[in-house]
Amino acid sequence: MTFNNLLKEKTIGVISLGCDKNRVDTEKMLAILGSDKITQDQEDAQIIIVNSCAFLESSRKEAIETVFEVNELRKTGKLEKIVLTGCMPQKFVSEMFDEFKEVDVFLGTGDYEFLPEAIELAYQGERVNFVGKAKEFKEKKRVVTTPLHYAYLKIADGCDNHCTYCLIPSIRGKYRSEKEEDLLAEAQSLGDVKELILVAQDVTRYGEDINGENKFVELLQKLSALDNIGSIRILYCYPDKLTDELIAEIRNNDKIIKYLDIPLQHADPAVLKRMNRKGTGEGYLALIAKLRKEIPDIAIRSTFIAGFPGETEEQFENLLDFIKEAKFTNAGFFAYSREEGTSAYRLPDQIDEKVKQSRVKKLYAAQKKVSGERNKSLVGKRIKVICDGVDYDKQSFFGRAYFSAPEIDGKVYFTYDGEIQQGEYYDVKITKADAYDLYGAVTEV
Repeated sequence: MTFNNLLKEKTIGVISLGCDKNRVDTEKMLAILGSDKITQDQEDAQIIIVNSCAFLESSRKEAIETVFEVNELRKTGKLEKIVLTGCMPQKFVSEMFDEFKEVDVFLGTGDYEFLPEAIELAYQGERVNFVGKAKEFKEKKRVVTTPLHYAYLKIADGCDNHCTYCLIPSIRGKYRSEKEEDLLAEAQSLGDVKELILVAQDVTRYGEDINGENKFVELLQKLSALDNIGSIRILYCYPDKLTDELIAEIRNNDKIIKYLDIPLQHADPAVLKRMNRKGTGEGYLALIAKLRKEIPDIAIRSTFIAGFPGETEEQFENLLDFIKEAKFTNAGFFAYSREEGTSAYRLPDQIDEKVKQSRVKKLYAAQKKVSGERNKSLVGKRIKVICDGVDYDKQSFFGRAYFSAPEIDGKVYFTYDGEIQQGEYYDVKITKADAYDLYGAVTEV
């Protein structure tokens, strides 16, 4: 039996862990498999592929625990082979291959195209390590796994910023922009998409690795010109690349959602310097003020790390004060994770885990107050909401306003006596709010 025939006989399950960038890789991997026997029920799967993240110790732990859980299906289900792909084997396969016997096939971030060959060898009795067999992943076709009305577009891979806490450059390599023509073709292939979400480790650096010239604004303009794209959401913008030209494009382009995710990570200048991050809290506040002046009602999201090595109580208080003053629409906070292989791993004055967690709680409490006040100000108002689905536990539809990205921000729960279509927009009158979510009813269709 050839592998193509073998694959047609096998039911395949896929588990995608980590970020939305990893999800896009998973969708391209599904296209390579070309199987019409993909299942969402793991107990029916004969092959399960776990596409892993390795950014933090917690994400590596999640990947390992997922494999252990899946492996139990060898006893109770139909499972025959486990494949581990993505960032974790890319970085750690030399430590894992001999010990992690539960896995039959290992492939890295650039090796997905070898899935058919690797699985065939596994069925011939081999344990396969194809990590590093390819330099990069070039597949353009996708099997979209998000709801049909939104999709992600990964415009670049890798990173050149070399933040001292981050493993991404050592896992994903240098920053590599996708070709403009490939991105436009990929976006067109997605069909009618109400919301196209642009992702990369740093979207604002797009094109600079090709000829030294930033092409992000040009890419936004060309994607906006596509008839099948309803709107564009921008994630992961580095503050030093939010130029006047880009701000003007976001302001003036009706297809661009007035929302930016700007991962700042800290506000104290000394901590930022140790992180190898450009900027200061004062400069960030000036940027936020500028964005709000140029683009009224813009939603700004960010992420921050608490407990970075050497972070004093005063430096933490500087960050806490910054959060209160910046008044982000949404923000995420993480305790510093000491990652072997990063520059920060060797820094002195590592901070106790309990102190780190305590600081994270204080940051969330400050942001909760900011978010709660903002949400309460929306009670009694009508806002435009796209329907993402139904929450049967709450007996309610749910969706998002422009100021919320899928999966990471709050939801709008709403009711309506008539028929609702997923992916359509509705005017919802807000009747109740908490710190994260809004509640209301459709007032007109």
